[in-house]
Amino acid sequence: MTKKENEKYLVTSALPYANGDLHIGQIAGAYLPADVFVRFLRLLDKEVIYICGTDEHGAPISIKAEAENRKPRQIVDKYHKIIEKGFKGLGIDFDNFSGTATKTNTELSQKFFLNLYKKGYIRKKNSKQFYCEACGRFLSDRYVEGICPNCGAAGARGDQCDTCGTLVETLELEEPVCKICGSTPIVKKTTHWYLDLPKFENKLKNWLENKNYWKENVLNFIMGWIKQGLKERDITRDLDWGVPVPLEEAKEKVLYVWFDAPIGYISSTKEWAKKIGQPEKWKEYWQNPHTKIIHFLGKDNIPFHTIIWPSMLMEQDKTYNLPYDVPANEYLNIKGEKISTSRNLAIWVSDYLEYFEGEFLRYVLSANAPETKDSNFTWQDFQNKVNNDLANVYGNLANRVFSFAKSNFKGLIKQPKNFNRKSEDVLKQVFEIVGKIRDSYQDYRVRKATKFCIDIARLGNKYFDETEPWKTIKNDSALTEKTLYICLEILRIISIVFYPIMPQKNRELRSMMSLKKEPKWANIFSENLEIFHISNVKPLINKISDERIEQQQELLEKMYKGDEEKMEHKEEIPFEQFSKLEIRIAKVIEAEKIEKSNKLIKIKADIGGEVRQVVAGLAKYYKPEELVGKKVTLLVNLEPIKLMGEESQGMILAGENEEDISLLIPDKDIEQGAEIH
Repeated sequence: MTKKENEKYLVTSALPYANGDLHIGQIAGAYLPADVFVRFLRLLDKEVIYICGTDEHGAPISIKAEAENRKPRQIVDKYHKIIEKGFKGLGIDFDNFSGTATKTNTELSQKFFLNLYKKGYIRKKNSKQFYCEACGRFLSDRYVEGICPNCGAAGARGDQCDTCGTLVETLELEEPVCKICGSTPIVKKTTHWYLDLPKFENKLKNWLENKNYWKENVLNFIMGWIKQGLKERDITRDLDWGVPVPLEEAKEKVLYVWFDAPIGYISSTKEWAKKIGQPEKWKEYWQNPHTKIIHFLGKDNIPFHTIIWPSMLMEQDKTYNLPYDVPANEYLNIKGEKISTSRNLAIWVSDYLEYFEGEFLRYVLSANAPETKDSNFTWQDFQNKVNNDLANVYGNLANRVFSFAKSNFKGLIKQPKNFNRKSEDVLKQVFEIVGKIRDSYQDYRVRKATKFCIDIARLGNKYFDETEPWKTIKNDSALTEKTLYICLEILRIISIVFYPIMPQKNRELRSMMSLKKEPKWANIFSENLEIFHISNVKPLINKISDERIEQQQELLEKMYKGDEEKMEHKEEIPFEQFSKLEIRIAKVIEAEKIEKSNKLIKIKADIGGEVRQVVAGLAKYYKPEELVGKKVTLLVNLEPIKLMGEESQGMILAGENEEDISLLIPDKDIEQGAEIH
């Protein structure tokens, strides 16, 4: 990557749909790699901003709104907050996190459309489209599912197959069904507006000619797509929710979500510029040729960011920077299976954060980054990496060095006047690895950078063991102090090179060494501390027990694999099956919070001569003492499950809105044990 002193960077991550929580596959593919890269650039003192937001238009939002019987705006607001909270919990830090359903983005999207329309790159075209007679409406792409005509996979959407990554023509789907009612749609004539991509083919080829520094998997994907021949792409939809098409004859249609979504990068940058009091500063990033725009995303988004989006940018009334790089990643699988939100085979960020530190996931996903091929996540590997790499190597080096310095030198370790051969050799090895780490970050190889950071910690532990300070302290305190100084130098360097991956833990490490919390890469070579002052020492990494992993795996498998006895029943229950549910009035006689959980309360409830123990996610809404004595409604005929090591023998029913949960309590004094019909 060519470097210039005056270059700027604008980094984006693909906008997540505001129709659900984030899952760890999204984090591994588009968000953590970008956050790591941005933090690395800031270590180098590069001028960079990180821009993102939620994708708030299109069929996914409309479908979710219909499923929850809400308005699209309510869905967008609800999930924008959930997504933003998840990012914060993982330490993913944007300069601006906006959304596409803003006035700025609407106006800019309409302007982009009109510029292309006036130049002849958009044209009206009569076409055929699926129509659901049962629902009484045309079905936009994501309202239709079927079998992919390219790879034969089931569950392909009307715009793309996630299995093979092919952009799908909706009418080519085999065995299509309406996602709302499940009926087979018919084909009817309609009118839409199309982006004439074939007109951009030569321009795109010329633009891609010098992209030899792009990831091989990305280039192969794009060139394969172009070789097949570019086709016109419809960019309008028959929906009530979206950016209105700015033509009188198309007033009942909206822009395709993949038209206005990437424009959200620009509108979010404009929002950032206004927020910092420099409303024209966005131009320095989108119209300054010295700026490098880098889009991080999953491989399913490659064609949108490398074909459609550059085409849109090429023919505007102003000159916009085209993407400098698109380091797309492959997929993260769970236990060897592709993540599927429709089958609830996913690990959701908000649920993960209930049980574990965000930094642990940052490390494990970095160590397993799906950069050139799909990678795999298992809870056993998660535990092994935390306990073996972080606790036994990284944390252990800090703990043993700090403890020895505190107990033998009162935490004050002075720089020696000279170093012996062994000290010089270990530092030379460390600096060689530092160079590899820099190269890895620069080329988006987070996986390699992560390994090299732990390798430095291993070198530190090896040096500590070989110099045996517990022996030399008995008769040569100066030699012992030299050993500790070298170890502290290694820890200081780790705190800088490892910072992009685990910023919070390395801030804690630097704090215990009395260093500035925010490091700079140049400090690796120039800090040259005359004395280390060790203070406020505490364990850096706490190991994860087998029991916690077993509990988490059991809980998540029940919650996310469609088990009928899972804790939260999200499936619709046919009316004729309602009689199978046994719901009784129960009186709470005991309640206490469960340790290590911010969410769960253990409750004992009397259902009329029988006491049931229930584990309920009520801690954020009720204090345990507030529950004692209340009469609640309890679903009792569920097979017991274990949550955080405690058996739960039923489910307390409650109502939920966006901000609160309220127990369903009888409005009259009904005897406990009474059955609800």
